Amino acid sequence: MNSIFKIAPLTLGASIVLSSCFSTNPKILSTRSENVDNIPLKTTVLTEAQLKSWNQSDLLLDTIPGMSVNRAYDELLKHRKNKTVIVAVIDSGIDINHEDLKGNIWNNPKERINGRDDDGNGYVDDVHGWNFLGDVVAENMEFVRIIRDNRARFENVNPASLSGKDKEMYTLYTAAKAAYDKEVAENSQTLQQYKPILAQVKEAHAFATKRLGKPAYTSKELLGMEAQSEQEQAYKQMVLRMYGNVAEGETMVDFIKGFEDYVNSLKERQETHYNFDLNARKKLNDKVEDLSDKFYGNNKVGGPDSKLKDAKHGTHVAGIIAANRKNKLGIKGIANNVKIMAIRAVPDGDEYDKDVALAIRYAADNGAKVINTSFGKYFSTHPEWVRDAIKYAESKDVLIVNAAGNDAKDMDKVNVYPNDQTTTIPEVSDNFLTVGALNYEYGSQLVASFSNYGKANVDVFAPGVKIYSTTPLNTYEYLQGTSMASPAVAGVAAVIRSYFPNLTAAQVKQVIMDSGNYTKAQVVLGDQIGVPFEKASKSGKMVNLYNAILLAQKI
Repeated sequence: MNSIFKIAPLTLGASIVLSSCFSTNPKILSTRSENVDNIPLKTTVLTEAQLKSWNQSDLLLDTIPGMSVNRAYDELLKHRKNKTVIVAVIDSGIDINHEDLKGNIWNNPKERINGRDDDGNGYVDDVHGWNFLGDVVAENMEFVRIIRDNRARFENVNPASLSGKDKEMYTLYTAAKAAYDKEVAENSQTLQQYKPILAQVKEAHAFATKRLGKPAYTSKELLGMEAQSEQEQAYKQMVLRMYGNVAEGETMVDFIKGFEDYVNSLKERQETHYNFDLNARKKLNDKVEDLSDKFYGNNKVGGPDSKLKDAKHGTHVAGIIAANRKNKLGIKGIANNVKIMAIRAVPDGDEYDKDVALAIRYAADNGAKVINTSFGKYFSTHPEWVRDAIKYAESKDVLIVNAAGNDAKDMDKVNVYPNDQTTTIPEVSDNFLTVGALNYEYGSQLVASFSNYGKANVDVFAPGVKIYSTTPLNTYEYLQGTSMASPAVAGVAAVIRSYFPNLTAAQVKQVIMDSGNYTKAQVVLGDQIGVPFEKASKSGKMVNLYNAILLAQKI
């Protein structure tokens, strides 16, 4: 995934980086704004159990702004029958053998592993989905590809001599160069700043570990630790300062690992994202500018690495939607009767428009009723390919749920791809739902500090801070980002489509938007303080499954 959709850092990184189909009757909603805003704010720290499932909590019952998932199952869905829904996850890859996903992975009924294209769709042995990236993992940013592919054409050209598509591409090229210069400089500066800090923190932590006799010490133990020299006092103060960034339920060991991962990601960007010589696409041997050349890649939906390290993001997303709710392992997914179709199209870097367009079409052609797209970028060379695919999915009655992005930007002023509209183009379809991220702290910090927003281009908000879900090889982790908010809503959409199969994709989108919880809370949006929450999105609401079921019943 690219820079704007990389998982939002959980610890130090968070502080240093950082047309309606019908009308509804608000009286049916269980939590109107006047009720929500009268709820006492939760002042106690969430317990580990509360934190691990906060996205399913109920604001009224728990004073945690989750989506009332458990309440919906307990009170509204317990005795209702439902049907299986296929949800396509277009992402970095999925560990389809994870203990909490087994049984909830899509099986192509017409395909077997035999080296033949049994169902005649052009994709050989696509039993659980398709990998449009083949063995590609690291990729360039789109602006790097634009510069590399157009440098010879535009480097010494007179802009006044250009017209039509040449002029459009030149404008894109100059914008790409500006973005490259800015990002590379910022990345290099941040790396130079934090490498020595990381080294100092690790040295101070080693001292504290030795003195206290354990690596998982508390802040209280640190305060009581005696320093016997100026150097030891410096170590103590360093660790105490850093301890303020340690997230709830974690230790200094977790913090340092997150810090180290962040610094390593800055190094990796220099080596891959900004590297003009990488050109990883050559491995696929496809005609990247030809959308009709679509039968490339392979069926390894977890990616090429045997340890599935590149499938972490996609596995986490899949678990939020579909982790088994009955097996008493790890977590409970939002939806209780879904099959995940695994489609790998998102590398470590910017995705290609061709892969995204073909992935959407593949999902629509193979029975998906919901597609989750937790990725995005600020530059696109063929946005029309993706928008045509979105419209194609609409013709197949497929709802696409999309992550807004993690740069705290106003999407009404900045174009983010994929999208069904831009700052200049109105919506092209009624089946595309863009999701911002909520924090578990109800009140002024309700909107996640990293989340993009936009009154026209973001539709709803859902839980996206510190979400616990599946990761490869039967593990579980907290991750955060709009990448985690989007599958939460995809799960809600899948539940609605499962229990109310006669509703169209457009109707499901509108149910989700119309049934959310209101609040009059004043929140922080980017660098703006005290903004009414309703101005963060088109609906002005927080997604709520309980309310959505009530509204779907009424329809």
